Amino acid sequence: MNRHIKKISSYAVIGSMSAFLITSLTGCGGADEQASQPAEKPAIKKEGATVTIEEKPPGTFKIVDEVPSATTRVILRDANGTERILSQAEIDKLVKEEEAKVEAGTSKLTQPPEEVAKDGGMGLAGTLMASMAAGMVGSYLMNKLMNNQNYQQNRRMTYKSPQVYSRSQSSFAKARAGGGFGSTKKSTTSAPRKTGFFSSKSKSSSSSMRSSSFGG
Repeated sequence: MNRHIKKISSYAVIGSMSAFLITSLTGCGGADEQASQPAEKPAIKKEGATVTIEEKPPGTFKIVDEVPSATTRVILRDANGTERILSQAEIDKLVKEEEAKVEAGTSKLTQPPEEVAKDGGMGLAGTLMASMAAGMVGSYLMNKLMNNQNYQQNRRMTYKSPQVYSRSQSSFAKARAGGGFGSTKKSTTSAPRKTGFFSSKSKSSSSSMRSSSFGG
């Protein structure tokens, strides 16, 4: 009887050791597979934005205002000061046109800033793709532009002034820190004011509470 018990216990120990070895080898294999996988490229940030682009003089465009928003809107202000919102079809067409220029190497976005300035500045499509709305309306194209040094410098030039650029960067940084874009805020509208006996009673009770809390 004791001989059988010893055999069973021996088999149990061997089985446990085998399971441990299999688990260890599987874990090592998984770690090797994870290490061999290439690092993923950083994703383009898709942030909603309301962008106001001004045309002045004709054919030259500048970003005059840019703020975070739940949905992306592009407002075009022409040389006469008239504003209108670009349709999605117009935006898609502009992005497609600029994408073709980037592929052909003729886009002003990737040219040296000095040449862009001599040539009269950025067109409407280029200005749109230099704005904070670019990641939302043309993420595929943005993947090609993000590491281009000329693009990064030309982006700043598309804003009407350094103050406009700085204000835009600050507002988007605050939106990210605040937990997102276009998040609904709690209503700050105060409740309707009460009149008569209940109003005076609530005022007297609140004043007595204040005096007691401040030790007065």
